Amino acid sequence: MIEALLNYEFLQNAFLTGLLIGIIAPLIGAFIVVRRLSLIADALSHVTLSGIAASLFLSKNIPAMAGLNPLYLGMAFSVTGSLFIERLRSLYKHYQELAIPIILSGGIGIGVIFISLADGFNTDLFSYLFGSVSAVSRTDLYLILIVTVIVLAIIIFLYKELFLLSFDEEFAKASGISAKTIHFIFMVMVALVIAASMRIVGILLVSSLMTLPVAASIRVARGFKQTIGFSLLFGELAVITGLISAYYLDLAPGGTIVLSAILILLLTILYKKITSNQAVKKDGVTI
Repeated sequence: MIEALLNYEFLQNAFLTGLLIGIIAPLIGAFIVVRRLSLIADALSHVTLSGIAASLFLSKNIPAMAGLNPLYLGMAFSVTGSLFIERLRSLYKHYQELAIPIILSGGIGIGVIFISLADGFNTDLFSYLFGSVSAVSRTDLYLILIVTVIVLAIIIFLYKELFLLSFDEEFAKASGISAKTIHFIFMVMVALVIAASMRIVGILLVSSLMTLPVAASIRVARGFKQTIGFSLLFGELAVITGLISAYYLDLAPGGTIVLSAILILLLTILYKKITSNQAVKKDGVTI
């Protein structure tokens, strides 16, 4: 495996991209989970699918756009979808959760139309749906690196604002934080991370990498910063294990990464149960 990694550029691209995604997906996921917006990743991933399908349709039917990287249009659709979600959340102030299924439905509808216009599924679209080790180009890697730098920089500089808005929005507003602006920036970050992750994890499974490591970390962490730390650790572990499994078993990496993340989650649940039982027994002996 190490020898192949050193000799083949596509494997280098896949693993470096996977390592970057293993950082930013759980990092954004930690804020998504505490804000109870877990389904937003599914909504934006389906909007991204419509962008990918549109790109493949345009590149097939318009010669001038034959070399268009589907990632670009996927990101554009995803960011646009995030803006529509924020707009709908402001329109339905007492029913903000309606925004997510509305955008999800729209994303699926547009995606199905473009897939039909492009004469159905092909190899390229399949790789975007479920991820592919061999499909990640050097251009994709550079683009995802730029997204990673942007996301990390924003979270570092706006950590306090994001933290307060995640746990106590009213207090954040009272403290002078522009909730609308921070929400907008956060939604754009979520959209960029989802679009960036699809090459490795796949559009249909990207939400899993944003939530499963966080779900596992919640079982063992004490405090939000520990939750972020464990989420990054579990995310990287799931990506590395999943990519190695995908390489040796010749499987789509999205499935192996998600199953690795689920295994980590089950292990943390088991660990918590064992430690809790030991604590109960210890208390019983003390009494």
